[in-house]
Amino acid sequence: MKQTTLCYIEKNESYLMMHRVKKENDINQDKWVGVGGKLEEGESPEDCLLREVREETGLVLKQFQYRGFITFISNKWGTEYMHLFTATEYEGEIKECEEGNLEWVEKSKIEELHLWEGDKIFFRLLDENAGFFTLKLCYQDDNLVSHEIYRY
Repeated sequence: MKQTTLCYIEKNESYLMMHRVKKENDINQDKWVGVGGKLEEGESPEDCLLREVREETGLVLKQFQYRGFITFISNKWGTEYMHLFTATEYEGEIKECEEGNLEWVEKSKIEELHLWEGDKIFFRLLDENAGFFTLKLCYQDDNLVSHEIYRY
């Protein structure tokens, strides 16, 4: 089972987004996503979050919040468990990323981007400030076929 983290860093009503256009054989090719990646052996979700944000952006997070746990089920990619975070305080300067182009995107324009359908659901939950939630997203090929939300 694959475990990952994903973080949306916030500034001035915008999120730092990555347009995935640089990596070969990328499951997220040409999609807009947050920053994050796979947990390594012995890492907690928080360890992974801090490492991945630093590696992909050059930023060091100072304040972040665990917002949700997302289960992706797919006939193409298997099952993935993702820990979703947002962050509001950080230090450093944004560097070039090897996996995609980093850009600040206004929250009001997020849904205009090329996103996974399931991402639109958790963006709405983040926008509603829904508190902690779990979300199960079921994909058939690249199509979202069902989802379940639990709020806590």
